[in-house]
Amino acid sequence: MIRFLGYIAGLVLLLAIVGIAGVAFLLHYYSQDLPDYKQLADYRPPMVTRVHAGDGRLLAEYATERRVFVPYEAIPKRLVNAFLSAEDKNFFEHPGIDVQGIARAVVQNLQQFGSDRRPVGASTITQQVAKNFLLTNEVSIDRKIKEAMLAFRIERAFSKERILELYLNEIFLGNRAYGVAAAALNYFNKSLVDLSIAEAAYLAALPKAPSNYHPVRHRDAAKARRDWVIMRMLENGYISAAEADTALSEPLMMRRRDPEQFTVADYYAEEVRRELVDRFGEDSTYGGGLSVRTSVSPKLQDIADRVLRDGLVAYDRRHGWRGPIDRIDVQGNWVVALAQAKTPAGLAPWRLAAVLEVANDHVTVGLTDGARGTIPFPELRWARSWQEDQKLGAEVRRAGDVLAVGDVVAVEALSEGKFALRQIPDVEGALVAMDPHTGRVLAMTGGWSFDESQFNRVTQANRQPGSSFKPFVYMAALDSGFTPATIIIDGPIVLDQGPGLPKWKPSNYSHEFYGPQPMRIGIEKSRNLMTVRLAAMVGMPKVVEYARRFGVMDDLQPLLSMSLGAGETTLMRLTAGYAMMVNGGKQIAPHLIDRIQDRNGRTLYRHDMRPCEACLVEGWDGQSVPQVPDLREEVVEPVTAYQMTSMLQGAVLRGTGRSIAALKRPLAGKTGTTNESFDTWFVGFSPDLAVGVFVGFDQPRTLGAREAGSTVAAPIFKAFMAEALDGTPSVPFRVPPGVQFVRIDASTGQLAQSGDGGAVILEAFRPGTAPEPGQVDMPPAIGDAATTGDDRAPVATGLGGLY
Repeated sequence: MIRFLGYIAGLVLLLAIVGIAGVAFLLHYYSQDLPDYKQLADYRPPMVTRVHAGDGRLLAEYATERRVFVPYEAIPKRLVNAFLSAEDKNFFEHPGIDVQGIARAVVQNLQQFGSDRRPVGASTITQQVAKNFLLTNEVSIDRKIKEAMLAFRIERAFSKERILELYLNEIFLGNRAYGVAAAALNYFNKSLVDLSIAEAAYLAALPKAPSNYHPVRHRDAAKARRDWVIMRMLENGYISAAEADTALSEPLMMRRRDPEQFTVADYYAEEVRRELVDRFGEDSTYGGGLSVRTSVSPKLQDIADRVLRDGLVAYDRRHGWRGPIDRIDVQGNWVVALAQAKTPAGLAPWRLAAVLEVANDHVTVGLTDGARGTIPFPELRWARSWQEDQKLGAEVRRAGDVLAVGDVVAVEALSEGKFALRQIPDVEGALVAMDPHTGRVLAMTGGWSFDESQFNRVTQANRQPGSSFKPFVYMAALDSGFTPATIIIDGPIVLDQGPGLPKWKPSNYSHEFYGPQPMRIGIEKSRNLMTVRLAAMVGMPKVVEYARRFGVMDDLQPLLSMSLGAGETTLMRLTAGYAMMVNGGKQIAPHLIDRIQDRNGRTLYRHDMRPCEACLVEGWDGQSVPQVPDLREEVVEPVTAYQMTSMLQGAVLRGTGRSIAALKRPLAGKTGTTNESFDTWFVGFSPDLAVGVFVGFDQPRTLGAREAGSTVAAPIFKAFMAEALDGTPSVPFRVPPGVQFVRIDASTGQLAQSGDGGAVILEAFRPGTAPEPGQVDMPPAIGDAATTGDDRAPVATGLGGLY
């Protein structure tokens, strides 16, 4: 008997040795290619990059995985308890794997053997961390063994709290949400601390199969799973029976984020995205968790979007109806046919409609939802047929002149059952507004619709500025000894362009000549002949230098035709150039981004790098406002900048921009119209806001024989300024030291005499440069001879000019 027991003991020992050796072999075998779990110590998950407006509202999000990282200390206990109840109630007791859980899973799987039901797992949270971070989703014994081995190692290397932090921030919870913080926002529009017990339980119900428990598409299954988690929380002692009853009775409701938390500025956001990619690369932009503060003003952006669209529609309506969007057969089920009709990009906020009946005085239309309405004849009267070169066809006398049964058109609701005919403009435009003192871009809209075209006509469209370039010629003259009262001949000019080329004969927009005129009138009335003669006297090399100095054009050719805006620039660059006039001649760089921080709050970029030690305080306690140094370089003397501002204010009061004077505010600006009205501009400013507007076709062609910057772009500028400045004090343009005001007859440039009447203005001079009584301010003698467009033949300077 003793010998038998000895055999048994020996056999057991042998089996134990073999078992231990087998386990050791398996551990050695599977540990050969185990991932390095120590990388979890430097866990940096992809996080969403958020772009905010100037007031803090969300502008855009860029992410491959929408995740907001939250440290364990900031995760509410009730949410942790919900996940422990749903996924791993013994988490704080087991060493990485849960033996009890495995036993339960084995029993349950044996009971379900032979059925179609998926086998039940027993993975702990630690095992899920190992799988999610270090392994694949492959279903195999090999992976489960590696998962268990890694779980033991992770438990030895990290605290339980750190493992939970990794898990709760990494896990995918559906609805494009990675991690619990993003899920709380996407499902309930709440931060973690504001989640109710029922909401926390719902999030904890999602890890197994988020798509199966969607709160809208699978409401019953989602509520049942949530309630199961609530009961597990009750069983585990995390909540009371009363709390459980309250949570169970709470309806499961998905809440969208509040619209007022967002601001829409599609062109602006895309420009920011491009800059982020250029600066940090795609990976950091879409996964770096950057926090970007931009300078966009939601109020001004909303105004910009609206007035540009209104201005494009107003222009488009003046040039006729181009026909329906599509045609369908309305004899059968017209609702289905309309649903299948093409919906053009840029239709919103209008609606698609089909013409069902046509009478003389109205049209009956059907909408996509099956409703019907009418378009009364007055809302069709504008729709004369479009003809080539933006001309109009015959007048509309009845509804049938415009529409036919089966036409698919855009409509806008006027009142109950009444609609207006609309048409998506084929003309494009852009508007940008900036702070002239800092260059912060406050609003930017680059076209009719971002959905229709992502091409940003503020920053990407290089077009001829036409007469809106002239102020840079006049500033070059002011710095060459000219004054706003200097007399320039407005007369015919003929220039030799070189061998084999025809003579160049510039003309005024009116095709008339006005004789000797003060230089101010040249800019106010946008006189081409005076500008060319002025550029010839100053010399095109100096004009080229001023265009470069103001950042308007880098490589302007020194040809006299360029003085009339024949070069190309963008609306952003031209508007920034005008901003440098009203800010006293200080250099600025237009920018959209104020500051960029990384996921840890460390500043990676700040546009304003001026030193300010007194700004580094925890709060304000009545101390004086810190004085920040002005480090801007001077591009022109402040007196020159003010003289130009004053002349451009005259263009608004008495010249090509006089329609804007109706606002009765200190405003200045200049129209621009290129040959055959291909491009139209208005760029101008108030003392603290610079705004530029461009309107033209993407494929350049005429806007119409009677269209110009004053009729197309200026009304948009006016509408923007009316709203943007509403409720703000009327501040006059700031006058720098060194300006002498003298009463001048605006029509002659001579000193005003008593009884001169309405033509008298206060002109801005440098001290000692105003004309003497009875004298005319003549052009100064300039040392270097100006040249013609071919840069060879000398051209006379002085009063005689070019002929």
